[in-house]
Amino acid sequence: MSDPATIRTAHNEDVRLAYEVFGPDSGRPLLLIMGLGMQMLVWHDDFCNALVEQGFQVVRMDNRDAGLSSHLDHLGAPALFDMIVRPRWAARYSLGDMAGDAFAVMNDMGWDTANVVGGSLGGMIAQTMAVENPRRVRSLVSIMSSPSARIGRATLRTNMRMAGLMQQPLHSAAEAGRQLIEVYRLIGTPEASYPLDIPWLTETGARSYERAYDPDGKLRQQAAMLAAPDRSTALRKVRIPTVVLHGDADPMIRVEGGIATAAAIPGARLVTMPGVGHGAFPRAVWPAMIDNIAAIAR
Repeated sequence: MSDPATIRTAHNEDVRLAYEVFGPDSGRPLLLIMGLGMQMLVWHDDFCNALVEQGFQVVRMDNRDAGLSSHLDHLGAPALFDMIVRPRWAARYSLGDMAGDAFAVMNDMGWDTANVVGGSLGGMIAQTMAVENPRRVRSLVSIMSSPSARIGRATLRTNMRMAGLMQQPLHSAAEAGRQLIEVYRLIGTPEASYPLDIPWLTETGARSYERAYDPDGKLRQQAAMLAAPDRSTALRKVRIPTVVLHGDADPMIRVEGGIATAAAIPGARLVTMPGVGHGAFPRAVWPAMIDNIAAIAR
């Protein structure tokens, strides 16, 4: 897990972005962007180091309103009703702003361009980067994501169960660890396919709580996601080497989201991962994921 001494800081105007670097300066630049409400820690240390072994210099970052990056408390929390009925009014910032944060991290690293990998909301941010400033994106890897929050969205039952789980307030790091396990039992890879890494989830949930516990920040991120327009048309103009990775057992962003992403980007390759759910990728599928990331970067 991250040592605070290894954390670096970039700035996008008044927004502070925390990030961490793996690998030497000689490595090919690769930026990892995490999903809704999750911190950079969910990009497993061993996964990052395996990418370094493929010749990359890897940066993982905390999005705004997550982890050690700025929490925009002064913007308040959007109401759930507004997020559903009038999402553009509810949004406190945009996916474009979050893409700007990622570019700010690249600037701080001295990277003019980078291979960009995003998971879930991070995939939507990565897609936005490719649309808004394609010159700076060497390759794009969109994982368990979608060109629109309305394509491949979870069933009402899954959303209600997830909302009920996340609305339970946390009072300790131990509770946060247990909650993260329950989150991935609900939306992650079915344990019949691959076992959950309970010790790592427990530690990651606890560590995330210690770094920052901010339910309102997650709502602000979610509002930005819901307010974003469908990127399908804009992505048709993207001419960047792209691979789309998606689990066929993902209940949170169903595989239709990955199919739509690959269909929108000319030349994009879709790789479906059998039996894999949303987030916290099973260690057994890492080699295939890493091979695809390395291949598209080449």
